[in-house]
Amino acid sequence: MFKSLRNLFMIIVVGVFIMISAPSLTEAAMGGDRVTANGSSGSDVVELQDYLMTKGVFPYYTATGYYGDITEEAVEDFQRKRNLKIDGIAGPQTYNTVQVLRKGDIGKQVIHIQYQLKETGHYNSSIDGIYGSGTVSAVKSFQKQKGLAVDGIAGPNTRSALDSLARRGSAAGETWTVESTAFTADCDGCLGMTRMGLDLKKYPDAKVIAVDPSVIPLGGSIVEVEGYGVAIAADIGGGINGKSIDVFIPNRDDALQWGGRKDVRVNIIE
Repeated sequence: MFKSLRNLFMIIVVGVFIMISAPSLTEAAMGGDRVTANGSSGSDVVELQDYLMTKGVFPYYTATGYYGDITEEAVEDFQRKRNLKIDGIAGPQTYNTVQVLRKGDIGKQVIHIQYQLKETGHYNSSIDGIYGSGTVSAVKSFQKQKGLAVDGIAGPNTRSALDSLARRGSAAGETWTVESTAFTADCDGCLGMTRMGLDLKKYPDAKVIAVDPSVIPLGGSIVEVEGYGVAIAADIGGGINGKSIDVFIPNRDDALQWGGRKDVRVNIIE
């Protein structure tokens, strides 16, 4: 009898110790909280990098799924801009904040809610991946209909309501013949900075195309271009209208060899 009571006492003590010493594990299991940091990898990191691109602070041209120095610096940049604790670690507060979409954001996550707003009858413009005035108005219209706070910001409650009613869409599967030109950052006066904030002089190996976002959404579309390879739609241009693209080629001579204008096939992968 004494042995049984002693065993029961030890079980209780161990259980209490675990709950006291590791509250973060309990909270993570119950709340789905995530923490990623330098050295992490996987789908959570891919999602984080997608959101950081949406905010214009991830200075690379595609999600890598690896949390290295570039991602850590991007997280710190985002934390600084949102007045969060600057530690380069994507904890629950950083994750919750980065997932809130608002005017000025660009990219894949914006494309998703534009498709959802269109499916629910609140968005009638083109799916361009740019959180502009039209998207703000559509979000406000949706929020008003659902009895949510009408602020035009796609926060957790608005995103949850959209997810319950409509799928998150993309432009994947579209295939066209488009007119193509080439551009470079290898010239006097060329800034090399794309609309998404990607520094092409820093990342000359980037496969990037400039697009008309009313045709190919900006910032979230992965496109296979005939004779060029797989690229991300990360820039726009004054001369890019309709079914036309401008491909980035780092070397000026190679860009000239691409030709003034030629037709190529493009396939939107994602």
